[in-house]
Amino acid sequence: MFLFDTDCLTILKQRSGGSFERLSERVSRHSALEFFISIVSFHEQVSGWNVYVARAKDQRGVVRGYEKLEGLLLDYAQAQLLPYDEAAASLFDELRKEKVRVGTMDLRIATIAISNNMTLLTRNTVDFERIPGLTFEDWT
Repeated sequence: MFLFDTDCLTILKQRSGGSFERLSERVSRHSALEFFISIVSFHEQVSGWNVYVARAKDQRGVVRGYEKLEGLLLDYAQAQLLPYDEAAASLFDELRKEKVRVGTMDLRIATIAISNNMTLLTRNTVDFERIPGLTFEDWT
């Protein structure tokens, strides 16, 4: 079972480029039922597009931002979504006490992967290698 990091979701949404081709090819070797997305990635992506809408210089920018938000909503409605639950939160607290130095959102995503016994798919290997007990791979 695999959990996509937010960076991989962005690559898949772009639908072009070498990273997309490599990631898509690897994903195609597996059943769609093996892939999950976290509520934390949803939070990250919605927050980004909310900022985009708020900073839009004109109505064209606002329209584009809302189109992206609508696309996210549709994508996540069809995805296998994992929550940030008590198990992940407890592990998050333990890792913070151990002074694991990784950004909050990355650590939340990692604890979801660990608590669900999943492999995290990410390009961000530098940060995620700091997290004990996390299995991750870069398919890009």
